[in-house]
Amino acid sequence: MIGGHHNKENFQVRGKELKDEVQIYTWKDATLCDLTDLVKEVAPAARRRDAKLSFAFVYPDKNGRFVVRQVGMTHSNGNGRRSDKGKALAELSFQIGDYLDVAIL
Repeated sequence: MIGGHHNKENFQVRGKELKDEVQIYTWKDATLCDLTDLVKEVAPAARRRDAKLSFAFVYPDKNGRFVVRQVGMTHSNGNGRRSDKGKALAELSFQIGDYLDVAIL
């Protein structure tokens, strides 16, 4: 989503995907840098020199309510003082079945 993350309510009903959904298949050892490159292939806004990509996991809590948890930030151009580009999904506790929400800022 451009400008910010989706609300947790957007994920409540499985099968009613978001309009801007992109499905990718990856491994838990994929880094946020790898995912940034994938997003840049399909989202022109992510290719801007000053674009930042914020990553969040979306998953149900123990009560079945969805949680949106920010896990990292990368920069489109690969620079940035605080960049989480080398962090892998497994290292960030990504679980199979979780959604990955990417905000382009």
